[in-house]
Amino acid sequence: VQAKWKRLASEGSAHLDMFEHISLMTLDSLQKCVFSFDSNCEEKSSEYISSILEPSALVTKRNVACRLVHDFTDAIIQEWHCTLPDQGLDDLLKTKAKVKTLDFINVLLLAKDEDGKELSDEDIRAEAESFMFAGHDTTASGLSWVLYNLARHPEHQECCRHEARELLRDHEPKEIEWDDLAQLPFLTMSIKESLWLHPPAVSISRCSTQDIVLPDGRVIPKGVLNVKGMSIWVSEQEGARVEDGRKGHI
Repeated sequence: VQAKWKRLASEGSAHLDMFEHISLMTLDSLQKCVFSFDSNCEEKSSEYISSILEPSALVTKRNVACRLVHDFTDAIIQEWHCTLPDQGLDDLLKTKAKVKTLDFINVLLLAKDEDGKELSDEDIRAEAESFMFAGHDTTASGLSWVLYNLARHPEHQECCRHEARELLRDHEPKEIEWDDLAQLPFLTMSIKESLWLHPPAVSISRCSTQDIVLPDGRVIPKGVLNVKGMSIWVSEQEGARVEDGRKGHI
């Protein structure tokens, strides 16, 4: 590393990134000690070295990103804390009732446990951010797959379009509202079919709260994390098992 620094200095380099050079020197030395391998990573790039260094950078970026997200959510919570006393709970509920919406953050701010205790700001932030992260990508990917599948099957796409147009024929305003969804059975089935084919959630996990004895005698012990790693919707091969499940069997 000294020879490298001398060469860089002679080439006119006035500033040297000490951490980068020391990291490469350390990795090079460890590879010699652990693997008896001379990587020469101080002089040439290596995919292995890059894969070692990248996670460290990702951790830093993750911490920065998490802090930015937390700061944003905290600012929203504090803004509502200031708004509620000025506006009053009754006025807020009346305003929300007019537009038929009650924001998730409002629900959390107004929520109380069985003892009448309100949620802490940390609890509200955790719930709100979980709702955002869990809902954003899954909803976006789910809707994208719905559009993709409808594009592949234009005859079904036309059925969905016809159903929506018929609903809105004498509808005022010309917008589909929550109460109208029950009148769109074909569109509903199309969405469910797309979710069955391409589920946004690739797996789910549950921790058993007690020993579970399966019909064949096997036992799932209490405290075991059970992961459904394949599609959370059953495959065609499992269809018969679902019918059995409705009769109390797995």
